[in-house]
Amino acid sequence: MSPTRRDGLRRRHVLCGASAALAASAGCLQGFRNLAGRRRSSPLSLSIKTLPTDSDPYAVRIARALSSALEAVGIETRLHPLPREELYRQLLINHDFDLYVAPFVEGNDPDFLRPLLHSQFVGERGRQNPFGYVDFTMDELLDAQRRAAREERPQVVADLLQEVVQTQPFTVVAYPDDILARRTDRFAGWDERPTSSLAYLSVEREDPDATTLTALLRDVRPTRNLNPIAAEYRDRGVVTELLYDALGREYGGAVRPWLATEWEWSDTDDGGLRATVGLREASWHDGRTLTADDVAFTYRFLRDTSLGEADAPVPAERFRGRASLVADASVVDDRTVELAFDDTAHPAATRALTVPILPQHVWHERTGPATVAGVSVDEETTEALVWDNADPVGSGPLRLDTLEESRRVVLAPTDDHFCRTLDGALEDVVVGPAFDRLVFQAVPSDDVAVQTIEAGDADVTATALGAGVLTKLERAAATDSAVEVATDASPVFYHVGYNTRQAPLSNLRFRRAVARLLDREHVVESVFDGHATAAASPLATTDWLPDSLAWNGTDPVLPFPGEDGDLDVERARAEFVDAGYRYHDGALHQR
Repeated sequence: MSPTRRDGLRRRHVLCGASAALAASAGCLQGFRNLAGRRRSSPLSLSIKTLPTDSDPYAVRIARALSSALEAVGIETRLHPLPREELYRQLLINHDFDLYVAPFVEGNDPDFLRPLLHSQFVGERGRQNPFGYVDFTMDELLDAQRRAAREERPQVVADLLQEVVQTQPFTVVAYPDDILARRTDRFAGWDERPTSSLAYLSVEREDPDATTLTALLRDVRPTRNLNPIAAEYRDRGVVTELLYDALGREYGGAVRPWLATEWEWSDTDDGGLRATVGLREASWHDGRTLTADDVAFTYRFLRDTSLGEADAPVPAERFRGRASLVADASVVDDRTVELAFDDTAHPAATRALTVPILPQHVWHERTGPATVAGVSVDEETTEALVWDNADPVGSGPLRLDTLEESRRVVLAPTDDHFCRTLDGALEDVVVGPAFDRLVFQAVPSDDVAVQTIEAGDADVTATALGAGVLTKLERAAATDSAVEVATDASPVFYHVGYNTRQAPLSNLRFRRAVARLLDREHVVESVFDGHATAAASPLATTDWLPDSLAWNGTDPVLPFPGEDGDLDVERARAEFVDAGYRYHDGALHQR
């Protein structure tokens, strides 16, 4: 879509909305003027929620830099560091925030943008549209991206990214490097990142006496909750991906059959798309057979975890975007299921094959309203969404052995899982579990993680470490040949999120003025010690990024008003004045 067409669409929607509002309020216009003349405006004040230093040193330091810049331009700010699960509960479930700073972990494919920004999801909870963002031009572009054939997608995605950067529902700050450590004296062959579940199925035993592989977690949430659909407890979901199978796994930039033996695509008579999926022989961890009924149930359940018992559907927040692509799931026979898609092309539809398949006989009992001490919470929250799932029944290559809250999760290989005899595109990658136990051990800090690896008490870091310990890791690797340090570009990006449901963050020009306040080149050096890549757009580290949004030392659309981290306060304040605000006694007020 050309910039002229995109601007025209936006003007059309804005003018239509403005005309309707003026028509409805014409009789009260004089009254509004009288009230406006008597009302005294208050100085603007905003809160910034983020993660604490011991949980994520990057996020809180970016938040402090943003807070300092906002104060400099006359906006009072309050900084609120919160534990990880509480932060995500407030952001994703309660929508209780003004601004926040956090990492975003699923940003390496264009399909993630539709549930994140489409107005279809604005009233829902979870990772879909937590900003409360409504923009009809964005909706059209997101819908076009879903429908686009492979050859059309690059241009559609380029137009979509331009819209994201222009309207700033969130502000991308930087992509950090993933800093990971591992030992090779007990287990070798770490070809996959240990932030991926496939890594633990790909390693080989180096020491014949090594029976336990220990991976270190900087996030204690998996020790408290193993519910694969709990939005506030899951990021990359490495642990739950080992407990639950999906029809397909992403590898090498494509989704490849996993629980599915294969899938065949066909067009339907009404212009839709259908996937016919064959299933491998598999069993649940409680011994029951996994069938096509479980697969069909999963897709119905993810769309409505109340299964029709509530007045309105209660979708599984974490997988809403992917599951919403499936219009219907029907059983052909015990080993075959058909998934029907409306108005969706193959590239987008394939992502729907990566959701965890759930056992019907377990989750069918979790459809009622969530309760606390026997009292129902509300119909919009089912038990399935808040259940801690401390005794998970999956079909994955590993099953739960031991769960110790805030300490560790211990997994053991599942007998006769198909990954041991996998055929297909992943057979050269997966060799099956090379251990008798896999321990995910929580550690309180990056320094403790380094010490544990250096002492030989762990084999790998399952979550990325901060740049502050890189020197220590490199020193450990120099004195111990079994220690390896890997530094790779991360698919994760840090961002500032805005609650666009309320003023002043509902004002596009206000958000653009805020976005200018961070010198991202300076943030990379001062916050990430140079181990990050400044960016203006999501997908900035992929081939999807158009040249017009490439970072070349400064933001190509909203450049920082200043140099080397020093904000030119007068220039920055002028942006807020142009956005429709005024200054009184140095504080920013709404006009």
